[in-house]
Amino acid sequence: MRRLTGLFLDTSDLGEIRRYQELGIIRGVTTNPTILLKEGIRDGWEGMEERCRQIAQQVDPLPVSVEVTTNEPEGMLDQARRFAAWAANINVKITIHGPEGGTENLKLVHELEKEHNIRVNVTAMMSAQQCLLAAMAGATYVSLFGGRVNNMGYDSREEIRRLRELLDAFDLPAKIIVGSTREVLNIIEWFQAGADIVTATPKLLEGMLVHPYSKETVKQFLQDGQRLVPVA
Repeated sequence: MRRLTGLFLDTSDLGEIRRYQELGIIRGVTTNPTILLKEGIRDGWEGMEERCRQIAQQVDPLPVSVEVTTNEPEGMLDQARRFAAWAANINVKITIHGPEGGTENLKLVHELEKEHNIRVNVTAMMSAQQCLLAAMAGATYVSLFGGRVNNMGYDSREEIRRLRELLDAFDLPAKIIVGSTREVLNIIEWFQAGADIVTATPKLLEGMLVHPYSKETVKQFLQDGQRLVPVA
């Protein structure tokens, strides 16, 4: 039976990471340049390294994904080796291809995994066929952007099911990450469709946990409890 990995928290906020780690419900952390900028990292490489090292140390041994900031092959290789040296639980995010397409990124993924023993999370993928190629190249993680797939008018669950069947048929060990999560409902649906991992922001995790009827029920229990056993 396939065993799911679980939820990866999509943030670089140390406080939020600690908050959900203390609940025991996250199985990793994902970041990217957009997240780091949004959360105030502005001091270039020094600031990025410090934050990523802090995250990796805080969640160790859980995996942390850190994304390269260039699409130039030598630059990506240098950054990947640099990131991997920051902590043993850091893996490197590489996009499936550059802004104009091409095969260079996939070649690098294969090189990093097979020659440098660096775990790679191939990202920015919108189809099962892209994810299959990344898995064949040796990627540890293949990230399908489910929310963007839905935004394009397709059903992300069907892409996940196709991908799950293909990885199983080829006996490929890559873990399916589904991200770009827009709604709480996406999380359960994507796990059911075959994802190993779903990424979620802190806001979405709170949405999974807090239910208005649960709040109403708890209030009723407490009110009735005070009537049953008055507080002295």
